[in-house]
Amino acid sequence: MTSRPASPDTRPQVLPTAEGWEQQRTPEGRPLLQFASPRVKQPPQHLADLSLEERQAKLKELGLPAFRAKQVSTHYFQHWTTDPAAMSDLPKAGREDLVSELFPPLLTEVRRLKTDDGNTIKFLWRLFDGALVESVLMRYPGRITLCVSSQAGCGMNCPFCATGQAGLTRNMSTAEIVDQVVAANRIIAAGELGEKEHADERVTNIVFMGMGEPLANYKRVMNAVHRFVDAVPMGLGMSARNITVSTVGLVPAIRKLADEDLPVTFALSLHAPDDELRDELIPVNNRWKVDEALDAAHDYYKKTGRRVSIEYALIKDMNDHAWRAALLAKKLNQRGRGWVHVNPIPLNPTPGSIWTSSERPVQQEFIETLRAAGIPTTLRDTRGKEIDGACGQLAAAE
Repeated sequence: MTSRPASPDTRPQVLPTAEGWEQQRTPEGRPLLQFASPRVKQPPQHLADLSLEERQAKLKELGLPAFRAKQVSTHYFQHWTTDPAAMSDLPKAGREDLVSELFPPLLTEVRRLKTDDGNTIKFLWRLFDGALVESVLMRYPGRITLCVSSQAGCGMNCPFCATGQAGLTRNMSTAEIVDQVVAANRIIAAGELGEKEHADERVTNIVFMGMGEPLANYKRVMNAVHRFVDAVPMGLGMSARNITVSTVGLVPAIRKLADEDLPVTFALSLHAPDDELRDELIPVNNRWKVDEALDAAHDYYKKTGRRVSIEYALIKDMNDHAWRAALLAKKLNQRGRGWVHVNPIPLNPTPGSIWTSSERPVQQEFIETLRAAGIPTTLRDTRGKEIDGACGQLAAAE
């Protein structure tokens, strides 16, 4: 293990093991990493897969004037509808065929679970090929956040995360990602998410912390981000600053993201500051080490001016020792001040796992160690735990 302070924490050191399931491994015995999507049939092309210019070309191809693309786009991105009856500004003749061509069904709701207060809803969606994904809609004072999935399953194989237990089924398309937000907006408009604060509510914040590793599906995720931030009717007209893209540490993709000129919030799911533990906890660390990931995150801050978030799941007796908080603070401060914010998250339990979250006094000591070193630190809200909708719990099981 990495060198510790003179008076190390006397609590035991638990090491990661896959509990209740068998972790996929390479012939050499290392945890299997799947960076590329399996070659499978792709979903049908949808309006949200296309830029406005591409939509105009598509309409011309269908024998309609290009200006119809703007009308159709407004219905989807502003009114969140694919109902032909609601599109009275389109010619009645051929309208249903046009809508069928541009809006093939992408998400079929299988189930929704709602917390007792009605402010959090977890959705289970079936994709066109039967793959299952989940998204979580959460109301907070003054904002509504949607946690979206970017892949069916995940190929990063982290042993504490329910999503990674099944491996990667496939990348989601741009439109499949976008349609989660449009579906959520419809549900909010129908008054199905707790008590409304005002009449024209919609999703204000998006976090790519659902199923999948967003930066392993880079092109489609970036296209989806453009649909989120582009003005209506090109997109949903959201603020890039309210969109968080997370990763377990795909360093080349982090550097690519920094060059996108999109001021999204970037989050690095670190979970351990020492390579010895992180190699086991986050298998991608065998490819890119802690310092490489932190260097890329710091470069993201330098290029964009956007403060980076460090996500850190606190797991009892595994990664929650005070010396690790001190080591994390040291590594962050070595790269400067004011560039980073740490979000410790009490581990959310998953089926078949004996792992559990740190005890409250341990959580507090971890946080206070970071704050004493000048690192802004906020314990994250574990919203949705009662419906298995919190971080690390999304398993898309029927």
